Amino acid sequence: MKALIGTKVGMTQIFNEDGTAVPVTAIEVMPNVVTGLRTTAKDGYEAVQLGYEEVSEKKIAKPVVGQFKKNNLKPMRHLEEVRVESISDYRIGQKIKAGIFKIGDSVKVTGISKGKGFAGVVKRYHFKGGPASHGSMFHRAPGSIGASSFPSRVDKGKKLPGRMGGRQVTSLNLKVTQVDEAKNILLLSGSVPGPRGGIVLIKEA
Repeated sequence: MKALIGTKVGMTQIFNEDGTAVPVTAIEVMPNVVTGLRTTAKDGYEAVQLGYEEVSEKKIAKPVVGQFKKNNLKPMRHLEEVRVESISDYRIGQKIKAGIFKIGDSVKVTGISKGKGFAGVVKRYHFKGGPASHGSMFHRAPGSIGASSFPSRVDKGKKLPGRMGGRQVTSLNLKVTQVDEAKNILLLSGSVPGPRGGIVLIKEA
């Protein structure tokens, strides 16, 4: 399994040989450190824990600091577990760099989408809304939300106003278009969730 934690830098575009423009997202992937290994015998599954971005001990919980000290590692701000078929190719302290991905690889990217606050159904779910003319008295309201006497409740999953964005989202079937190992930059076709500076997890699709 190829996987890296990175930071979304922003979007730009590149041009193919035929001159067509391709929108891409630039992601900075500083070397990830293997901070833990999960084994079938002890944990019931095989996985690798990746650490990203060194941080002061004062900024993380003491029990977590103890785990890093046990392995003689510097504390990391972001940790992610990635399932693998076998951990035999990994060791504690090993650094994984952008070069594990190649141009043309298909990946999926997971991040936290931009939070947009409390939103109505027109903005949140693209409801059409009512007539816009004077006197209609029904413009952006959700309308009827359920039956009356039976079942006397609103069905679960009903599309209603509420908090929009700010949740985990995964973008699928993105292609690696460029790999810059010297600058630790990956260019991926299309967009990935989150704002500039957001943390994302890139995994082989």
